[in-house]
Amino acid sequence: MQDERLHYEDFTEGRSFALGPRLVTAEEIIEFAREFDPQPMHLSEEAGKASILGGLSASGWHTSSLFMRLMIDAYVLKAASEGAPGIEFMQWRKPVLAGDTLSGESVVEEARLMRSRPHLGIVTFGHELHNQRGELVLKARNAVMVRRRESAEVPT
Repeated sequence: MQDERLHYEDFTEGRSFALGPRLVTAEEIIEFAREFDPQPMHLSEEAGKASILGGLSASGWHTSSLFMRLMIDAYVLKAASEGAPGIEFMQWRKPVLAGDTLSGESVVEEARLMRSRPHLGIVTFGHELHNQRGELVLKARNAVMVRRRESAEVPT
């Protein structure tokens, strides 16, 4: 039986993966903030409205976590991924407010084989997330290490 996972060869330049949609609730914003980023604008509607954010807003780190989950659901768990060496950049462009619905896409911008590990390729993605009004809320770029189909087994 052939491995149904996505391998390096499947990540051709220009291929895109839809992200979302995902509704962001007030309850989850507050829960995340209580544990990881307890700033007032993430903990109460009143404090959020009094801030430049305009309402109860998700922490940028919460937005990043939601983005990660959307990638996981769209393609990461389906891929022969070996992890990522880091993020080139991540920008939080607009606040994510309680009640927003996030969606977007990840697009393969570049794919190249690794010289030091020929059984792996590096796939670089550009990502954008928008709210239901079409406003850009997150922009990011990162690379992922993905096993090649021909050599899906790690050499010993």
